Amino acid sequence: MERRPIYPETEVSSSGSCIISERVLASIASTAASEVEGVASLAKHTHIKGLFSQQRVARSVVITSDENELILDLYVNLNMGCHIPTVAGAIQKNVKEAIQSMTGRVVTRVNVHVANVALETQEA
Repeated sequence: MERRPIYPETEVSSSGSCIISERVLASIASTAASEVEGVASLAKHTHIKGLFSQQRVARSVVITSDENELILDLYVNLNMGCHIPTVAGAIQKNVKEAIQSMTGRVVTRVNVHVANVALETQEA
């Protein structure tokens, strides 16, 4: 089964079509991941394709398609002291639910890559 980059998805009905761009999917995923307690920030993805993108989201979220299903790789920095497996599981759940509910696309995998842990900033 070949993993390949996802291109805009077209939904066709009698009224016309709906195209959901990769940028929209990445934006949904990054927002959903950022909402999870324990996530400090999205990490900059260092994959060679990410170097040519001007979008921070595009470097933190990589989306590939396997048949008509989505596979997401998210790169995150977590807060020091959090339970990493629990936070990663919450990210997976939140991202999958957000994309499926907003787009109707099936998400088969959400791979969470923990790039770093950060000290939580204390507000004065």
